[in-house]
Amino acid sequence: MTIEKENDFYFREPAKDDGAAVWELIKATKVLDLNSSYSYLMWCDIFSGTSIIAEKNGKTLGFISGYKNPNNPNKLFIWQVAVDASARGNGLATKMLRQLLKREACKKIDYVEATVSPSNQPSQSLFKGLAKKLDTECHISDYYVTDDFPDEEEEHEDELLFTIGPIATENK
Repeated sequence: MTIEKENDFYFREPAKDDGAAVWELIKATKVLDLNSSYSYLMWCDIFSGTSIIAEKNGKTLGFISGYKNPNNPNKLFIWQVAVDASARGNGLATKMLRQLLKREACKKIDYVEATVSPSNQPSQSLFKGLAKKLDTECHISDYYVTDDFPDEEEEHEDELLFTIGPIATENK
């Protein structure tokens, strides 16, 4: 497993043993959809090459879950971005995304995609900022609408599709 260091943070692929810490991190954000602990165990195990953990002093402070879109293998879909409250405000999410794009597993990635709700300004800023740092476009389009989601106790917001790219090889 390759571990990269930037400032005081260590970046690495997640492993099955990280599932519980990732579940706790997602839960602590209080804004991300919390999935089953089983799903995070699987995510850290099966999608480790396209996901990333950020640690400082042995504590998991950041996690990004991503996967190659099976219909478009040159696209990396980012499912969740989580940063512990103690580590916010210093560009950790952007650093994780940049580290992820440097990996061998992402060598042929030309686009990054993510869905973001209209009220999630931090995520919108993250992906718009990533496009600027990569010197490329950020295209935003309608994707999932409230009516697409099954009836829930809470109504789910629309989700906009952010497509960042094409990403030049020298910017990865």
